[in-house]
Amino acid sequence: MNSYIDTQLIGEAWPTVKPFESPKNYGSVQLEPRGEFVVRRYASFTLQYTAGPYGIDDSGAIRVAFRMVGDWGRLQTSDPEAPNYVSAVTSGSARLELDASPNGMSPRPRNKCLTIRVSGGYLQAGETITIIFGDTSQGSPGLKLQTFAESAFEFKVSVDPCAVGHFVPLDESIEIAIVPDEPAVWQAVLPSLRRPGENFRFGLKAEDFWGNPTPKARGRFQLVASLPVDGLPEQLDYPYGQKSFILENLKVNQEGVLRIEVLDEAGRRVADSNPMVVKAGQRAGFWGDLHGQSGESIGVGAAEEYFQFARDMAFLDVTSHQANDFQVNQAFWEYLNRLTRDFHQDGGFVTFPGYEWSGNTGVGGDRNVFFKHEGRTMRRSSHALLTDQSDITTDANDAQKLFKALADEDCLTYAHVGGRYANVAFAHDPAIETAVEIHSAWGTFEWLIADCFERGYRVGVVCNSDDHKGRPGASYPGASTFGAYGGLTCFLTEELTRDGIFNCLQRRHHYGTTGTRLHLDVRARFATGGLVFDRDPKVFKNTQSHQSLEVMMGDIAHTEDRSVMLRIEAVTQAGIERVEIRNGTQVLETIRGYIPKDLGARIRVIWSGAEYRGRRRETAWRGQARFKKAVIRQWQGINAWNPERQLEMVNNHTLVWDAITTGNFGGFDAWLDESPDARLEIETNHGTIAAKLCDLNMEETIMEAGGLGRCLRVFRLPDKNLPRQYATEIEVALRPQGDNPLWVCLTLEDGSQAWSSPIYLFNDG
Repeated sequence: MNSYIDTQLIGEAWPTVKPFESPKNYGSVQLEPRGEFVVRRYASFTLQYTAGPYGIDDSGAIRVAFRMVGDWGRLQTSDPEAPNYVSAVTSGSARLELDASPNGMSPRPRNKCLTIRVSGGYLQAGETITIIFGDTSQGSPGLKLQTFAESAFEFKVSVDPCAVGHFVPLDESIEIAIVPDEPAVWQAVLPSLRRPGENFRFGLKAEDFWGNPTPKARGRFQLVASLPVDGLPEQLDYPYGQKSFILENLKVNQEGVLRIEVLDEAGRRVADSNPMVVKAGQRAGFWGDLHGQSGESIGVGAAEEYFQFARDMAFLDVTSHQANDFQVNQAFWEYLNRLTRDFHQDGGFVTFPGYEWSGNTGVGGDRNVFFKHEGRTMRRSSHALLTDQSDITTDANDAQKLFKALADEDCLTYAHVGGRYANVAFAHDPAIETAVEIHSAWGTFEWLIADCFERGYRVGVVCNSDDHKGRPGASYPGASTFGAYGGLTCFLTEELTRDGIFNCLQRRHHYGTTGTRLHLDVRARFATGGLVFDRDPKVFKNTQSHQSLEVMMGDIAHTEDRSVMLRIEAVTQAGIERVEIRNGTQVLETIRGYIPKDLGARIRVIWSGAEYRGRRRETAWRGQARFKKAVIRQWQGINAWNPERQLEMVNNHTLVWDAITTGNFGGFDAWLDESPDARLEIETNHGTIAAKLCDLNMEETIMEAGGLGRCLRVFRLPDKNLPRQYATEIEVALRPQGDNPLWVCLTLEDGSQAWSSPIYLFNDG
């Protein structure tokens, strides 16, 4: 099997000192079986290494390394009856010492590895080491494979034949294919905002249990639309062997809300699309995920597959590739620029060349850089994994230097939170850095925009996946420490072009979600009018302005009014649980689409938060909820992305869980049959809650648990599904000094969230 990733494009640094000239002198390797293997199944692989003509000296070793993002079972060498047991034998007389290290022994991007050291002897030429990954001979079920599909999963073998600590890779590429499982769920995807008569597309796909689009699906479906759609067939034959099906050039000629139901031949609903609002106006809504990377850096899969997935399986309108700069060699940078140019199509699929500036947090932290045009110079944070130092003088080693170097470029940046987090106190250029990413697969980070509010920055909200698993735009966390489904951003702009998206970002006319596609419109209406600026007047002194009685999300305006009427319109796929209206970090009002008399027997329990801002932010939640003198008649998990983590009902009055949060939240709903004196008792590793069920209502019972926004919340909801459309207008008083960043956070019944970019209003000179 040939590699799908050109090794010349991978940013990784092997030893420059090599003991032998010919790669054949380091030995050879074979793997059995080869071929295709289904995600998350158990398998067993035998890898045989044959020593080269120089053998391996006493205390020399071989190493089999794997990608950091792999979430297959953790290798172990101690229990031959347990999953993921690894054994090794040699045809020679030496002993073998096995070290299965989950992280750190092997350099990025292959941090996970198995090292087999030769001890008490040596290997001669032709002698072998035979390794069995998932050795089933003594009762182990085998090696549990990863949750995500990968066309070329590699066993990367390197050798230290002279016992000097330098592992030199073999030339041979040893790969298998990890393929999707049977279909578990269907997804139907529409845009969220189009104008009457405007073209759009409808996407349909089947996903397996772990969120991989699978070709193992077929069906004849009826498509039932809530509005007449030109070009939409009544019946669709979904062919076996495809991972998605797209209907192009559809049109709706009247205003309204379009939803499409997908029914099977028996009339059962298999999918219900997100809503698409059809409304005359200046702008449409285009969905993007501009932050992720592939196997040429820290992720998996080839960059070409990355762009294909974004367009054809995530049904995105906009994307970019964001490899860590210190891994991007010049060959890969040139290749990425060719890919963005080739995939870009005005009006169809917009791509931006770019990269992730990956400086340490102390010198600025992670930034996403997006160029409007190809062929620009990278300003790397370092050359940490690049052996070619010929362009090191172009580096920008801290974020202040980065912004200075980009000052004359046609580019924009996001501040974001990944392994490192953006330090906006150290550096921020308001002319270039127009947005902050507050949700990704790493979690939810409202504190990042709060840092900006504190310093008077005027930035918009974006959400992206930061996908590493080859699934930009539809990024499931799997069984790894990524704790959330990846986010999306909706760009509100006149046209789907690079100019249109850049103009949208410069004006902050966009909103972000945790992955759901919904329609959100937030506007402020003045009594006497406001002066609306095209660009931030604190930055662009000669920016144009105009008088208006209304502004939209992202706008910056001066007004003499003491208050404004804030209008919110939301149309969603899941019911709307709450709408928070905020002025900066202050929640002005929480609006729910129901009143106390609507409450039923549904109790919602939510856990949330993180340890701290940095790389190891995951919070473990272990607990149980006991409903005394009450019976659970139905329950449903919320944001339970890893089905292998415990969240289950152990009897008719008790639920238990073992979950993680990374700034986001998870939990469950329980519908109860309760007696008048029923009680709820929750015990977790972070604290407890005890309450009479009759005392639980719309207002939350909260247990604060320290950390970063870490808490446990309990409240009551109506039994029935909540409304999926909501519109309101509310008067909001303005502070007389400084900015009033007015923005909205939606929380949906299924645990999804959305945030509008703030409207920045001020009335002080």
